[in-house]
Amino acid sequence: MSTPIYLGVIGVGGVGSAFIKQLAHLPNAPKLILLARSSQTLLAPAPSYSPAIPAADWKTAIETPSLTTSGALSPEEIASYLSAAPGRSILVDNTSDVALASSYPVFLRQGISIVTPNKKGFSSDLSLWKDIFASAAQGKALVYHESTVGAGLPVLSTLRDLVATGDQVTRIEGVFSGTLSFLFNTFAPASGSSSAKWSQVVAQAKELGYTEPDPRDDLNGMDVARKLTILARIAGLEVQSPASFPVESLIPAELASLPSTSDGIAQFMARLPEFDGQMTAVKEAAEQVGKVVRFVGSIDVGTKEVRVGLQQFDKDSAIAGLKGSDNIISFYTRRYGNNPLIVQGAGAGGDVTAMGVTADLLKVIERLH
Repeated sequence: MSTPIYLGVIGVGGVGSAFIKQLAHLPNAPKLILLARSSQTLLAPAPSYSPAIPAADWKTAIETPSLTTSGALSPEEIASYLSAAPGRSILVDNTSDVALASSYPVFLRQGISIVTPNKKGFSSDLSLWKDIFASAAQGKALVYHESTVGAGLPVLSTLRDLVATGDQVTRIEGVFSGTLSFLFNTFAPASGSSSAKWSQVVAQAKELGYTEPDPRDDLNGMDVARKLTILARIAGLEVQSPASFPVESLIPAELASLPSTSDGIAQFMARLPEFDGQMTAVKEAAEQVGKVVRFVGSIDVGTKEVRVGLQQFDKDSAIAGLKGSDNIISFYTRRYGNNPLIVQGAGAGGDVTAMGVTADLLKVIERLH
């Protein structure tokens, strides 16, 4: 007889709501017994943990008398509730909350598996990374976080397979940000020249919803640095944190200290055209040698060097030829020789990120059964 599986979900924003929608269409989905968002938590009543929360109709389920609602619960309270369920429990964290990610060991030690696109737990201090996987072993729980790099693309699973089968990964290189991919594919296309100013392209990306509400959260390079930290650790490098290697910021120094308020963001966008000449010079320097500039991350496993920033590429290279907001990650290994194993495709967006989370959930369910 298979073990009953119980599910707690935190976060119903862009990725979270897309995940709930996908969950509702899964055959034999686990019982959803906890659903939390900012200041409200919906619970199936203990000790029966029944009725379950209907994923397809969770918004109106809040009004169901047979379900319990409360304010925000602490990670410890959520872990206590899930661990008392009469089966195996899984927590799906669809937030980017650093405090919740720091609490993953609390869940794992109690046998609660984790599925998440939240990068914070896996790219912060190395001690937390080690604590997460040690706690998982202690609690006989599972940790899946494919969507922390490349949204729904099979980036982490590919790298783990290469390492697990004994291949020697020598270098990892690629475009890891859908936002920065769009910016440079538009600003400096490999297929020809563009007259668009850098500030115009940033404004366009913001209008299309490709950037964070504050575009500086994309332009500072730290999102890419977190992804590189995760990949480097899986490849065997003990990277201490995203702050422990060079990360080039595309934010003009004069604008970096503007507040992260709506007014500060508006000031940043209004003043960015003052610095268009800097990025035009970068683009033209590449064009003069027949190349294009791209914002990439690279890991040299042999020299243990990790860096994030601008690089020039031949116009016929795979990185230069990217379209739209696609990601591309190249794995150079002993087995694959001079032709890297390449993973390419949409690396951002609620639906594809949620797909990666849902796929991880299915893998965990299969292993727990």
